[in-house]
Amino acid sequence: MDLKQIKQLMIITGDCRQYGIPLWQCPQFLFLVMGFIILVSSTLFYMLAGKFIRDPQVVAMMILGLAAFLFALSFVISKSFERLAEANRMKSEFVGIASHQLRTPLTNLGWALDYLMGQGDKKKQALPAEERTEYMNILKENIERMQDLVNRLLVVSRVEEGRLALQKEKFHLPQLIENAVESASSFIAAANVKVKIEGEKEMPDVESDRMQIRQVVSNLLDNAIRYAMIAGDEKKDISRQAQITIRYGVRSKNMYVEIEDNGIGIALADQKFIFRKFFRGRNALRHQTQGSGLGLYIIKSIVKEAGGDMGFQSQENKGSMFWFTLPLQA
Repeated sequence: MDLKQIKQLMIITGDCRQYGIPLWQCPQFLFLVMGFIILVSSTLFYMLAGKFIRDPQVVAMMILGLAAFLFALSFVISKSFERLAEANRMKSEFVGIASHQLRTPLTNLGWALDYLMGQGDKKKQALPAEERTEYMNILKENIERMQDLVNRLLVVSRVEEGRLALQKEKFHLPQLIENAVESASSFIAAANVKVKIEGEKEMPDVESDRMQIRQVVSNLLDNAIRYAMIAGDEKKDISRQAQITIRYGVRSKNMYVEIEDNGIGIALADQKFIFRKFFRGRNALRHQTQGSGLGLYIIKSIVKEAGGDMGFQSQENKGSMFWFTLPLQA
């Protein structure tokens, strides 16, 4: 980590912008203010207590007690403000993302229906069968987009209520990964992305929810394809093709999977928010990629419920590597 990155981490205003609140309401700023108040009050108390109490040990204990009380109080206050700021941010981002995710398919639905009903065609001539099928596919695709958003919101609700139940069964994770890649083959070809899988075929089975883990792999793969494709388009470097590498193996009695791309990466200031609900990084917003800001939150919740863990490493303009673990069958 270079000096520029360290400075960026220390800038409080960056966190305040993420929450969408002024500096004086920012939890981190309030915590610093409270720290200053603790320092001043402890100094004043020491000066006053020294005049009335001769035993320095008693004075020191009283100052430590006061500082501990004020520190605990400041911690509770700053955490309360942080929860309120986070709730405000999620509300604003939910309204923005949900409205965008619904407005686009609804607009497409209205346009396609108008055309099919003849309102978009002044001559009101019967459409050829092929063209009619094309518009029906538009309707189907946009209905599926809205259903996907609703389903994701329902999953988030189940996660928060602790009702995310997994149907455990034994399955071969390398085979599941290969199936996910095969299902995305059309998208991979259209994006001109090279996908490489590294790992031994002979691996022990895992015991978890096959469909949910398939969603985890597919979501990470879909994200990697999108951002690797964007980086390839931006750099226009034929010698540096967009590439994704999927690795798997056994580590510490867990099955370990990582999906690495050489895409646009994640900005350092966004990295600590990446698994939060409704959060979309500045690179995702800048490139206007499709998404609800729920995918990573959901799949990390699935992995956690399955007894595993998930994390990532990323460097802006160089790529990202997301990983997750699953416990092997007993």
